[in-house]
Amino acid sequence: HHSFVYLNEPGSPIEFRTLKRGQWANKREFLLAVVGEIIGLGNVWRFPYLCFKNGGGVFLVPYVLFLVTCGIPIFFLEVSMGQLTGQGGITCWRKICPLFEGLGYGSQVIMLYTVMYYIVILAWAFLYLFSSFTSELPWARCNNTWNTDDCIDNHLNRSSNGFVFENATSSVEEFWQRRVLGLSGGLEEVGSVRWDLAGCLLLSWIVCYFCIWKGVKSSGKVVYFTATFPYVMMTALLIRGLTLPGAMDGIWFYLSPDPTRLTDPQVWMDAGSQILFSYAVCTGCLASLGSYNKYDNNCYKDAFALCLLNSLTSFVAGFAIFSVLGFMSYELGVDISTVAESGPGLAFIAYPRAVAMMPLPQLWAAFFFIMIIFLGLDSQFVYLEGLVTSISDMYPSFFFAGHRRKLLLLIICGLSLLIGLSMVTEGGLYVFQLFDYYACSGIPLMVFAILETLCIGWIYGADHYYNNVADMIGYRPWPYMKYCWRFITPAGILLFSLVNFTPLRYNNTYQYPWWGYALGLFLAFSSVFMAPLWFLYSLAVTPGTLRKTKKNKTRKTLSNTQQHKTQMHKMKQFLRTWMQLFFTVITTVNVYMSPSYSSVPELLMVSSTSAGKHQPSHRFNIIVILKSTLPGSLIFIWRQREVHL
Repeated sequence: HHSFVYLNEPGSPIEFRTLKRGQWANKREFLLAVVGEIIGLGNVWRFPYLCFKNGGGVFLVPYVLFLVTCGIPIFFLEVSMGQLTGQGGITCWRKICPLFEGLGYGSQVIMLYTVMYYIVILAWAFLYLFSSFTSELPWARCNNTWNTDDCIDNHLNRSSNGFVFENATSSVEEFWQRRVLGLSGGLEEVGSVRWDLAGCLLLSWIVCYFCIWKGVKSSGKVVYFTATFPYVMMTALLIRGLTLPGAMDGIWFYLSPDPTRLTDPQVWMDAGSQILFSYAVCTGCLASLGSYNKYDNNCYKDAFALCLLNSLTSFVAGFAIFSVLGFMSYELGVDISTVAESGPGLAFIAYPRAVAMMPLPQLWAAFFFIMIIFLGLDSQFVYLEGLVTSISDMYPSFFFAGHRRKLLLLIICGLSLLIGLSMVTEGGLYVFQLFDYYACSGIPLMVFAILETLCIGWIYGADHYYNNVADMIGYRPWPYMKYCWRFITPAGILLFSLVNFTPLRYNNTYQYPWWGYALGLFLAFSSVFMAPLWFLYSLAVTPGTLRKTKKNKTRKTLSNTQQHKTQMHKMKQFLRTWMQLFFTVITTVNVYMSPSYSSVPELLMVSSTSAGKHQPSHRFNIIVILKSTLPGSLIFIWRQREVHL
């Protein structure tokens, strides 16, 4: 017995609304849109560096483990939820479990922060691309107006005996810091707007607007080019990189296995965080994209195919990056560890530096930055599409009439552009990193990932959700997925999130002022608090434990009568099981943190009954863990305030 009717039931109101709302013209458009969203800059500039840093090929062990137990289950959950309900990232929760609708609002806050800051990377890349069309790359020499007396050219970056000058700065670093950013001394010195960057930012927003201004009718066609062209560029860069001297040394550094690294908890945390952050989960965007699917689309197979493609792209991108870094270390006569970087440092310092040493550097620089632009562009406009979809679905009769949806898109783009101007000032990079570190990663994504899986696994019911999925795709998925939702996924995320609070530092040297940390935590918890606030609000204004959706005329409510009767029993079972698991995790982590245990194998041998032998250190370490949460963060900020005052 299923508790809903088909979306495509002839004559139903939802059939009319689907036509007004829009739908993918074919399955390829959906697949390419998701590829454009999840395959972005993190695949190129983060995964290869993490693999190199964390034991080479050995890093794939925890990475694949987290992929199977966390990445694919959450990815499938969100896509299928959007397809099942035919709704965006907010209203899908209203149909699944109204008490948890706050997860939808919180995820949209994350997505709004993401579209505000992520597009700044496109502005940087556009400026580098325009600078590549010169007779000589401007970052290759020190004969420019922005260079200092300490600047040295790339080809002079080494003396005759191989000694690297200690106080010197390379021409590519000065181009990035002094020409592009005009970097100030800190967040306290915001400075003036860099108008060339502001122009590139405006260009990026104009392109994004026209990519999705007609909804999936336009974005579904744009992704044919934006999602595939980066692969063409990556293939060209890979072939060129493999033909350079020193390329094999770079690839060996990338993949050389170091099994001892598996005993380091940081390796496992890096693997888990990379999976969570690179799959665009917990932002509501996947639900929005899935909502444009046909009701009977096999989203189960799609989830596996897309996740594997994402991870494979990350792995192959490492060859393209490290073959070039190996060439640069060969040319400079230094160890590759001194030139390998992650994040913007790779895209705007290390790789341009290597390109400047190649024959035809302008061509390869243009190829690289075109790839960066397209990787960022489709992620950006798909996020924007998801945000507009979620807001429009809340008031469909209003936004789907006339040109109001286009006006909503224009307002979001305009406001985001104004806020984004703060990130193209002389202190803009410090603002950018606050958004990147606090608002769009870390705490918010981990909290929402845990709550999403617990809601479906326990509150709504994994078996009940499997019945819904079976009605869509024609069969029940492999049972391992529901065990991941109920136990493995939330427990795994909880484990690698129980770490001490580490305040953001720029370049590992600059410490933000106390009010900078306060702003970062406000950005983080402004989305997180949406879930509990909505939960309390719903309990306060409606009777019972679940809101009853009375006006759902297009489909019977997904929470049927029988589920309402068993809701309290499920809630009690859920609380009892997870309280036991929480205290087991806390005990295990504290045993590991004590001096008696120094490696993961020793940790795995510890049972909960042996924890009593270490009570003194447990009390201390529980305090350490509590300091990593919100109260500890606030105490840290207050202490920083006292220091600065």
